[in-house]
Amino acid sequence: MSDNSHDQHEAHTGPVKTPKQMLLLSLASFIIPVFIIIGLVFYVTSANKPAAGAVDTEKATAQRIQKIGMVEVRDANRPLKAGEEVYKAQCAACHAVGAAGAPKFADAAAWGARIKQGLDTLVTSALKGKGAMGAQGGGDFNDTEIARAVVYLANSAGGKFEEPKAPAAETEKK
Repeated sequence: MSDNSHDQHEAHTGPVKTPKQMLLLSLASFIIPVFIIIGLVFYVTSANKPAAGAVDTEKATAQRIQKIGMVEVRDANRPLKAGEEVYKAQCAACHAVGAAGAPKFADAAAWGARIKQGLDTLVTSALKGKGAMGAQGGGDFNDTEIARAVVYLANSAGGKFEEPKAPAAETEKK
């Protein structure tokens, strides 16, 4: 019977039999994961790996650090364009065919009520946008050139507006 009880006692013991084994096991359970973490950090930071999907590292780097905005330098002393020229370049795409409800070129009925509002209202609508027409200010043409195009459009439909002159600062330079 004593042999039988000895087998039962042996079956319930763990792999650690001495305090020295317990100490080594405790230290190993903390030290081994630390070395694994240090090894992974070293592996990740040591290699110069390109971003996922990027083959050209220089191009990928240039794209990541590109400028957000750009500065465009224009010649401030260039002669102002005439209303007809601005109309053909900027306005004709919609006003020649009446796209998106735009009043057609030389359509007196469509322009009549607009002309009665006055040139300042028409120019403000062109610069800031109205209805389906987007703002024209700040584009390829300055505000005076846009105003000249508005005068050209309105006068084609019976308006009697005078084409705006160049601002005084520009006139003095010429």
